[in-house]
Amino acid sequence: MSHYLSYASESGETVPEEPIAGRYELIEEIGSGGMGAVWRGYDAVLDREVAVKRIRHDEVMSPEAAEHFAQRFTREARVTARIRHHGVPQVYDAVLESSYDQVYLVMELVRGVSLRAFIDPNHPLPIAWAAAMAAQVGTVLSHAHSVPVVHRDLKPDNVLVADDGTVKVLDFGIAAILRKGVTKLTVAGTYVGTAEYMAPEQVRCAKVTPRTDLYALGCLLHELLCGRPLFDGPSDFDFRQQHVSAPPRPLRELRPDVPPELEKLVLELLRKNPERRPTDAYAVYERLLPFLPPPGSSPPAADGRLRTVPDPTLMYRRPNAPRPQGEEAPTVPDPTAVGPSGPPSTAPDTGLRDAIKGAVEHANTLLEGDRFSQAAQVLQDVITPAANLLGLESPRVLWLRMRRALILQVGEDTRRALAEFDALAAAYVRAAGKASPEALECRRMAAYCRAELGQATAALRQFREVLDRLRSEEGDVSPTARDVRKNIALVLLSEGDIDAAIDVLEPLHQDLCLVNGLDDEETKEIEDILFRARGARD
Repeated sequence: MSHYLSYASESGETVPEEPIAGRYELIEEIGSGGMGAVWRGYDAVLDREVAVKRIRHDEVMSPEAAEHFAQRFTREARVTARIRHHGVPQVYDAVLESSYDQVYLVMELVRGVSLRAFIDPNHPLPIAWAAAMAAQVGTVLSHAHSVPVVHRDLKPDNVLVADDGTVKVLDFGIAAILRKGVTKLTVAGTYVGTAEYMAPEQVRCAKVTPRTDLYALGCLLHELLCGRPLFDGPSDFDFRQQHVSAPPRPLRELRPDVPPELEKLVLELLRKNPERRPTDAYAVYERLLPFLPPPGSSPPAADGRLRTVPDPTLMYRRPNAPRPQGEEAPTVPDPTAVGPSGPPSTAPDTGLRDAIKGAVEHANTLLEGDRFSQAAQVLQDVITPAANLLGLESPRVLWLRMRRALILQVGEDTRRALAEFDALAAAYVRAAGKASPEALECRRMAAYCRAELGQATAALRQFREVLDRLRSEEGDVSPTARDVRKNIALVLLSEGDIDAAIDVLEPLHQDLCLVNGLDDEETKEIEDILFRARGARD
């Protein structure tokens, strides 16, 4: 039985009690629309978060219609999965229940900011930002159209900007899966697509082609540049009629600093006749190139509002840049072996206390099945509200953060674990002083992570600092000190400094013989490492 009970989601849909296809659990609804609801889910087989989209299929009214829909669903899901580009979330699975009662797409979970958040009529985007967004969308479309896959519903809500500035286009193929024969209308009589971004040929129910997406891209670029939709109207009917017959207003009338060539491109994208639009998405991308920042350039000027959202010009200014320093995160300790045996008991709110207790119990259950990624997320889901109420550095929240960091390390998410251990060490120093055992423990765990990531110099420095403290407080032969000494030797061996490693191993072996005896497993382990180190030296 899944840990997630059946309930009615925000969109009114019933969430299944059992995992989908026996493996995909629905955690929380993260979006909904005319095509269905989207959940943050969890793949119990591969221990990773996923996005699960339930697709509406109101036309399935008979066994024959169900069979036809099943065939179309499978075909379109397979075609969509063939789009190989980082700007398209990967399709992992397509699930059609045997009763055709539920239809799901399982996809890569994308975290980002919708283009909708960038659009503000009072604060138009820098030209380079709008061009960078459109150019990235154009790149995605060029890959999709070569398959060929036509999006059919390109709009700000279907485009996200990730933290690294890359643009992600969502919901490819969904409109195709939902298309209803010749009329392109749903059973309820509504069009497939969104009225504000619908090409004239879509309104007329004519043939949809890659140039249909280019029209929507023109609508999108117009809105990014001036902060307003291409047309205004009180109803979808008004929008559709204007797309068919009303001329678009030139951008420079709304925003004089738009370059003439960029205005010309937008007007060509918005031509009523598809054949008069640019040839393809690649041609659009080439015409946007002059408005993109060159490699190595400084960030375009942006108002304060834009400092809180991802910069879409980053991938052009710093192409193929390495992961930013500071996004860091062996022998991996049991997460239950470090820190207090349970969370601090004080809490001002019974509801929060119960939520924390439930999250810890749920995480423990998940750990029993080696579901580390989900266990860490379960704790994060309670850390956020707890931090809002108690403070990020309250004892209770610090305990939860420590436990989550240990789970990340056990689950080999080493970079994220390192970043959290470093942050926790600093927090414990502020809360309890540099001599606090919690701060020392965090530095020890951070050293493990650095060793695992190949940061030998930094790991050795940190291990030695920890060992100096341990020697002054509890001597050389405490279990923790022995473990640190062993890890110093292992790092030295990995760096080829065999003599230095032997200088650490020999006294460690002597201490273990006295403390634990010759037949102890730990003694034998160090004896074996020492034997191999001497052999490598000789």
